Amino acid sequence: MNSGQFTAEPSSEDTAEHDFDVIIAGCGPTGAMLAAELRLHDVRVLVLEKETEPASFVRIVALHMRSIELMAMRGLLDRLLRHGRQRPVGGIFAAIPKPAPEDLDSEYAYLLGIPQPVVVRLLEEHAVGLGARVLHGGAVAGFEQDGEGVTVELADGRRLRSRCLVGCDGGRSTVRKLLGVPFPGEPSRNATLMGEMEVGVPPEEVSAGVARVRETQQRFWLRPFGAGVYSVVVPAAEVGDRAQPPTLEDFRRQLRAVAGTDFGVHSPRWLSSFGDATRLAERYRVGRVLLAGDAAHIHPPTGGQGLNLGLQDAFNLGWKLAARIRGWAPDTLLDTYQAERRPVAEDVL
Repeated sequence: MNSGQFTAEPSSEDTAEHDFDVIIAGCGPTGAMLAAELRLHDVRVLVLEKETEPASFVRIVALHMRSIELMAMRGLLDRLLRHGRQRPVGGIFAAIPKPAPEDLDSEYAYLLGIPQPVVVRLLEEHAVGLGARVLHGGAVAGFEQDGEGVTVELADGRRLRSRCLVGCDGGRSTVRKLLGVPFPGEPSRNATLMGEMEVGVPPEEVSAGVARVRETQQRFWLRPFGAGVYSVVVPAAEVGDRAQPPTLEDFRRQLRAVAGTDFGVHSPRWLSSFGDATRLAERYRVGRVLLAGDAAHIHPPTGGQGLNLGLQDAFNLGWKLAARIRGWAPDTLLDTYQAERRPVAEDVL
């Protein structure tokens, strides 16, 4: 189904009437990757990031093989490897065997565990190095699209004109909400606490406790980062208000309830919680406005599915949007973005 067309061809006059070719809302991994992909084709890009400072927490994420391949293609893998840790692919989840590395069709048959802020920083540096502009503290407050472009209004009252707008602004996407695209799915039924903190017992005691609990509870782990710091994941007592961050006492109480001990956890670096809601946007495109990453699909963060889907959304959309803007392809090419990427997200959900 065609999600709406735009017909203006690029020209010197058109360029003069638009501040940018593409405005991207959100400078997370998806937005930064998309900006870089567009700059490879000399598309004028502005990325609006509502936050003024990087995230204060250091969540470890896993880059999957196909994402690692994309990073290698763009010359970014060596920099990522310096900050990450390779992990073999394998294990059992829900009684479904995962493939062994030697059975996978890739020279990068591993997962790369890496702090998400590092991924964001390197991708933003990559995009800026290619000529993208990033405005931190720039929040989208509204937009209007017409046959010639999109007028984006910022929270501070400024108005900018572009040929297209892409919402990469997360699961609570302002762009998606303003666009009126339905976001159906399943609400959270289970809540999970996640954070990084130090433990007060020997590593062997942690390992034994984790092994015992994981015989019956998969939403549980304590994974060492070194220097006594662990990533801790434990079921929450109930699906609560995620607007209120959990406390260290919440973690202690739930660790005792699930494992019989709180492992002496202390000195948290960051504490968070997540639910198991799954939602998928009905459309990825309405005219000159498109959605990518968590703005188009959400699911639990375990396994890093959202991050990897978002990177691959950006890789798929980047060259297509550039081809349309530069006049190399017909408008219908943009409809293949939804046709190709939405089924992938649907399979993950």
